[in-house]
Amino acid sequence: MSRVERLRLLFAVLLVVLALDQATKLLARRHLAYEPGRTYLGGVARLEYAENRGAFLSLGANLPAGWREGLLAGLNILLVVGLTIYLVRGRDLNRWPTLALALLISGGLGNLIDRVIHGGAVVDFMILGIGPLRTGVFNIADLCLTTGAILFAFTGATSKRTEEAEPDSEGSDAK
Repeated sequence: MSRVERLRLLFAVLLVVLALDQATKLLARRHLAYEPGRTYLGGVARLEYAENRGAFLSLGANLPAGWREGLLAGLNILLVVGLTIYLVRGRDLNRWPTLALALLISGGLGNLIDRVIHGGAVVDFMILGIGPLRTGVFNIADLCLTTGAILFAFTGATSKRTEEAEPDSEGSDAK
């Protein structure tokens, strides 16, 4: 993929993810806050409002407020900037690793927006599970971060190997 194609994909994913993420968080604040959780699909899906001041599964939520907010916002900014630079400058990125990076960047930005607007807290509202096996509470940005990480783990690691395994089309038969 060319740099322009990668940037187009990034901006398209950013637009969709940020719109969905912020809209669903707004709906959660309006309709789920101060209400009991709601269960759907026989208990598989649950909507329940939560504000997460920490990272994944509230990691770091007990740190002093100033340290926590600075650390989490700073790491988030570093992640977003670093992945964006990698996406823009990466020469061996095809569509799947680019999509994975765009999901990671979008998810990171979605949660960063929350941290800045809501005093360091991220709005979470979804829980999935079957029987006693349940996820932690999460949001669209978290879903994109997880999906992007899994997709990159599989496609980012294999895309270069696939390209190296393919014969070079320039002069591969000539000796």
